[in-house]
Amino acid sequence: MNQSALARSWVEHANGHGDFPLQNLPLGIFSRKDQAPRCGVAIGDAILDLEAVLAAGLFDGQARAAVEATRGGALNAFFALGRGARVALRERLLELLGEHSEHQAALKPLLHAASECQLHLPARIGDYTDFYVGIEHAKNVGKLFRPDNPLLPNYKHVPIGYHGRASTIRPSGTDVRRPKGQTLPAGQSEPSFGPCARLDYELELGIWIGQGNDMGDSIPVAEAAEHIAGFCLLNDWSARDIQAWEYQPLGPFLSKSFISTISPWVVTAEALEPFRCAQPARPEGDPQPLAYLLDKRDQAGGAFDIELEVLLLTERMREQNLPAHRLTLSNTLSMYWTVAQMVAHHSVNGCQLQPGDLFGSGTLSGAQPGQFGSLLEITQGGKEPVELASGEVRKFLEDGDEIILRARCKRDGVASIGFGECRGKILAAH
Repeated sequence: MNQSALARSWVEHANGHGDFPLQNLPLGIFSRKDQAPRCGVAIGDAILDLEAVLAAGLFDGQARAAVEATRGGALNAFFALGRGARVALRERLLELLGEHSEHQAALKPLLHAASECQLHLPARIGDYTDFYVGIEHAKNVGKLFRPDNPLLPNYKHVPIGYHGRASTIRPSGTDVRRPKGQTLPAGQSEPSFGPCARLDYELELGIWIGQGNDMGDSIPVAEAAEHIAGFCLLNDWSARDIQAWEYQPLGPFLSKSFISTISPWVVTAEALEPFRCAQPARPEGDPQPLAYLLDKRDQAGGAFDIELEVLLLTERMREQNLPAHRLTLSNTLSMYWTVAQMVAHHSVNGCQLQPGDLFGSGTLSGAQPGQFGSLLEITQGGKEPVELASGEVRKFLEDGDEIILRARCKRDGVASIGFGECRGKILAAH
């Protein structure tokens, strides 16, 4: 079995594929016209039907148990099996899809063009927690509202987060209905009700929880990586005018809960292993994390080097056949806290995490213009509009606008992998 970083597949269009070469093998839930939703693996521009591969008798042992756990159109039971099952399934898929596979004839009919399939949420999301670990975003937003004190005192001591709404998380391609709510117009003393006027996107990394913990127990930071099943992209759409009126004293509410969009493929922790790196050193003078958040191994390899991109496509740009406009090119290295630290902190009080729970990293911006993960930052709260090749300008998102998130992992000597797209188009309020 060839597991080298540059191994090739007999599925020719997977070789050199920007997102889904043999080295990625992300899992998701898909359906075709003649079948119920089921688990598949993305390979190039196709999806391999894992239930059909199972029926063909090509899985055994832990790999067989892993695929059996995906039945029912959700990956929760698979996530619960933990790392051993993921690794066994990955190793078997590398054998089956590698260029020297003995099973090509049996597998070819089980490959389906991704363009002819519908993708669904990969798991039943019981709980969703949104963190705030992108320090440059926190500083950028802080400067807009608290120029003399951008970061609140607790930021460098504790991974900040809030519990979001799981019921309105949707897969890429779902339209985004402009929300309505209360706002306080500038210069007014009484709120008004109506459609959001300052609709924004937020560029985030999504984290899927694998094995959970019992209520009352906590997950040590040194063991937290074992509880992470995989990753996706997340757009935490935000109604900034609603948010400004409602967020004190308890934080985001209706300004965030109308929809959050995720990319539908689960990029496993194992696929991202070549792109792990040391957590960036904290600036001199920053406090060290408390003991329950500090682990040498996590600090040495708990961060990820993932390039993140945001594109905007308007109705006029479509009419003029113009390419999408890049708004942002950022990186997950802007995360002040590691994913393991997020898991450890979330559970330290005995909170129960369960397979299929979803975390958001919070907006991931860089320090420089062109690296900001929201229009709130890019336009300085609407003061500096974005100019587009179509002749349009944008302070915030308008009806018909489409936001596209992408991610890419690149390293010399290793095949590049991606996450697939996370996109959503704005529809007018009802």
